[in-house]
Amino acid sequence: MQYRPLGRTGWNISTVSFGAWAIGGTWGAVDDSDSMAALHRALDLGVNFFDTADVYGDGRSERLLARLRLERSEPFYIATKAGRRLAPHVAAGYNRENLTAFVERSLRNLQVEAIDLLQLHCPPAEVFYMPEVFGVLDDLVAAGKLRHYGVSVEKVEEALKAIEYPGVQSVQIIYNLFRQRPAELLFEQTQKRGVGVLARLPLSSGLLSGKMGAQSAFAADDHRQFNREGAAFDRGETFSGLDFQVGLQAVEAMRALVPPGQSMAQMALRWIQMHPGVTCTIPGGKNPTQVADNVAAADLPPLDASTMQALADVYERFAKPLVHQRW
Repeated sequence: MQYRPLGRTGWNISTVSFGAWAIGGTWGAVDDSDSMAALHRALDLGVNFFDTADVYGDGRSERLLARLRLERSEPFYIATKAGRRLAPHVAAGYNRENLTAFVERSLRNLQVEAIDLLQLHCPPAEVFYMPEVFGVLDDLVAAGKLRHYGVSVEKVEEALKAIEYPGVQSVQIIYNLFRQRPAELLFEQTQKRGVGVLARLPLSSGLLSGKMGAQSAFAADDHRQFNREGAAFDRGETFSGLDFQVGLQAVEAMRALVPPGQSMAQMALRWIQMHPGVTCTIPGGKNPTQVADNVAAADLPPLDASTMQALADVYERFAKPLVHQRW
């Protein structure tokens, strides 16, 4: 396992970490015993950072991570998120009363006195222009409820605004072979300010596993079925905002580029790590096998220049015209 510093926290976190959305819900059926086995396997393999949210299974994945802390002795960090419990999800809801209540609920779910890292959970863009929101987070740090805070965003512009606030330690954003815009400007600015970057949806909702096809079917409660057009939340969260069939064509164009002995998913994860501005990727894993496959990418050799260029060409051809300026 490789490790990189997360912002100015003083933490060194695993370059392949663990995203706990899938073990919470909206990714089809999941079994808690499998999920716990996956979490334990991640720790066994050197993962020391786990990303979750209060809305993943209505707190289910937070509670699973609390179990992991009880069952293991080695230290690790848990990042959670707040804000998406709001109904309606509007900027005015990001106030002291609501944020404090969300934090208290996550503290109970996680069974801790302080949250390691709290992230605003893809709030409306207006929130990034409300300094009082970040003042509340500063107060929660001062009160000992949070150790650090950051943001999870949909758009590069939101991230650029967020890192103007001095207390922001991290930015979580979609960055993968189908969503390359963050590398144009954002990563330069986060590096300048000492802000960590968590690359979420690194496998583009599983598309970059190379295991899907035109006949792939998803359960009714799987966001890859119900959110393709953005019916429930931002469309960019599902298949990176790409039309599923276009994504499959791009994957086929990449198959010949996978280095010998690697899976497509491992190549996709290693590609993300090629950028020094990225602290870690947070792929999900529903079982120990998936976790082991993901974690192996941390120690793979760098991709060579010709492969990197060929992957850039695939992006230019298939994804860039559809997603680049949207997010």
